[in-house]
Amino acid sequence: MAVPKKLLFSDLLKHNVRCESGIDHGPVISPWMHPPVHRILGLVSRPSNLRLQREVWRLDQIKGINQQEIYVKGSCSISDEQTLERFPTLMSANVFNRKGQKLGLIADFVFEPKNGNIQYYLVSRSNPLIPGTSRWRLSISQIIDKQPGSISCDIDTLEDLPIYKA
Repeated sequence: MAVPKKLLFSDLLKHNVRCESGIDHGPVISPWMHPPVHRILGLVSRPSNLRLQREVWRLDQIKGINQQEIYVKGSCSISDEQTLERFPTLMSANVFNRKGQKLGLIADFVFEPKNGNIQYYLVSRSNPLIPGTSRWRLSISQIIDKQPGSISCDIDTLEDLPIYKA
């Protein structure tokens, strides 16, 4: 039950967080990111569908991952949905080409759990929640500008990017 060297963030969305006391802290619902340096700092879980409380875990608290659970050590930070929505993120950000035309949106990313460095982003042309939609691999070197909710890239079309999953 080790932590892999690289992870696709969407794979974590299928996991529940469990602490060293054996308590289930609910499913992973979103990343905690630092977009200016393309880094993930941790993840957010939802312990209850009935409360607005959210629990934020640092990456260095992850001690193991299996098919269904992420095992963490230490205590989380408590937050709420409204506060977390104000945190900057590139998830679901619109992706624009060098001419300013919208190409799609950020659907996922691959990162290193050890240090949080994002290796590359995955771009979806349409709604990323639709199963079977194609994903294109956007390297960080192709990003020329990023603002909250948008990324400008040094490409013309999505076909300039390698396809990750069709």
